[in-house]
Amino acid sequence: MTSTPAYLRLVRASAWYDLIVTAGFATPWTYAVLHGLLNSTSTGLGLGALPPLDSTQTLYANLMGSVIVIWAVLRILRPLPLHGLLDSASRVLFAAWQAYALSEGAFRLLWFFLAVEVTFGVVQLAPWLRTAGRPAART
Repeated sequence: MTSTPAYLRLVRASAWYDLIVTAGFATPWTYAVLHGLLNSTSTGLGLGALPPLDSTQTLYANLMGSVIVIWAVLRILRPLPLHGLLDSASRVLFAAWQAYALSEGAFRLLWFFLAVEVTFGVVQLAPWLRTAGRPAART
């Protein structure tokens, strides 16, 4: 089930989403622009503001963006069933941290990103759960 072309397309689709959404986090210059866009969008919708931009926040955003961009490129160029499993695990963790941030008062535009994380996590993990207990093919 996880080695089907449809599953591998799903792995690649989640990678494209990650690449598009996180590329702006990968450098200090693009993050500054993205921070401004996210902040104006969120405040314009009445969903709260981002904290002011500072060097520590930029560093962490750049670290996250850089790692996710590389991970996305790997899944785009060579999607494997194992990549879908590992990506779903990372999405469970990331969704947990997003939910925690929301519970601590983070800007509410984050709900949109949380919904996408949970959706991709569930749809990539579901085939693995259905085959749990069966002998697995090597990937």
